[in-house]
Amino acid sequence: MSITGVSVVKVQDIAEAIQYGYTASATSSTTGPRMLRITDIQDGNVNWNSVPSCEISEKEMDKYLLATGDLVFARTGATTGKSFLIQDCPQSVFASYLIRIRPNKDINPKYLYVFFQSPDYWRQIEGGKRGIGQPNVNGSILSKITLPLPSLNTQQIIVAEIEKQFSRLDAGIAALKRAQANLKRYRASVLKAVCEGRLVRNEAELANQEGEVFESGEALLSRILEARRKSWNKSAKYKEPALPLVEKSVPNGWSQGSVDQIALLVTDGDHNPPRRHPTGVPHLTAKNVRHWKLDFTGSTFISNDDAERVFKRYRPEEGDLIITCVGTVGRTAVIPPETHFSPDRNLAAVRLVSDGMNMQYLNIVLSSPDFQTKMLSVSGSTAQPHLYLGDIRALTVPIPPLAEQERIVAEVERRLGVADAVEASIAQQLARSTRLRQSILAKMFQMDANVTTGGKK
Repeated sequence: MSITGVSVVKVQDIAEAIQYGYTASATSSTTGPRMLRITDIQDGNVNWNSVPSCEISEKEMDKYLLATGDLVFARTGATTGKSFLIQDCPQSVFASYLIRIRPNKDINPKYLYVFFQSPDYWRQIEGGKRGIGQPNVNGSILSKITLPLPSLNTQQIIVAEIEKQFSRLDAGIAALKRAQANLKRYRASVLKAVCEGRLVRNEAELANQEGEVFESGEALLSRILEARRKSWNKSAKYKEPALPLVEKSVPNGWSQGSVDQIALLVTDGDHNPPRRHPTGVPHLTAKNVRHWKLDFTGSTFISNDDAERVFKRYRPEEGDLIITCVGTVGRTAVIPPETHFSPDRNLAAVRLVSDGMNMQYLNIVLSSPDFQTKMLSVSGSTAQPHLYLGDIRALTVPIPPLAEQERIVAEVERRLGVADAVEASIAQQLARSTRLRQSILAKMFQMDANVTTGGKK
């Protein structure tokens, strides 16, 4: 469908008024009208129950009072140019960082609203944005936006068709988002099953069934503790590890141990932030730990000399487990081969005793819902949560036989690999949905050569 034989008008031609909002501070009082702000408009919706009130005289309120059919625009910030159509709302005025357009009788407000989502509108609004640090759109720019103006009947037909197609599209998007949420729950359930010994066949049961001898989790822990003592730096007195806090029973053949018992080293990165350089050694922080991987995107650099100073405290090695410990705590990643970087103080590191636990298994356990909750609870609820090294050392982890750990890792990788592939497909479909929405709008507002320039001058 395209719009044929219609006039092209400016917003100022079809608006009774283009007006900036009311300047006042919101109040905690429940009396007085609501004051709609940019931040109250989220994903095309407003939760009117959370919109605060304001103090305003009756004379001023008449000037700024919102009515059904009004459109408000964000005139500054990250959402510059985004609009919202007022429909049913409590008694409300609009704040100064919004611009209101009140359409005249020649235009259906819903038609105007869907045009303000179209590619043609956004091309015009992007061209009119001002400011580098904080782009903005003023009333003058908005008033000069051009759009096709068919008859009211045709406007209604266009709105109805767009709403029909968007309704189908929204239903599909909602289904995709439900699938995303289900995948998140599925991942959590897989990791929870690991800690409870439900993901793979129990090693003790397999050994008994086949009449074989196996190394139990208790025997593995004893071997690790012996190797830990033998591997200790001879120049320093051996430090006995923190004992585990036995919280609940474990499956047959498993044991429990503290991170300190199974680790040769638990430390963190540099406590004196080095000066950054354009090039040099990558200096990673908590933001560089994502999805069980080290992500060097956006990393800064320090000099080789500063890196060597950092390495006196801790030099990252292949196979070490990195844990974010300041701010966003509990994200983990195992250092892959041939990876060279300098760690910031908000990264902790665990190095296991050689030939002991499977590090990927420990990574999986610490990423499970129970351990994530545990790490968050000990890190505090301040503005900047902090997971201290002592907290990490004291974490009590389940210790299955090593062969079972390896089967657990393989099964987690298999299941989450499938989940990752499904999620990637969902992300592609959601991106396609966004493009399809814009394609629908572009097609609806496509004009042929028969358009004329009309409207008031």
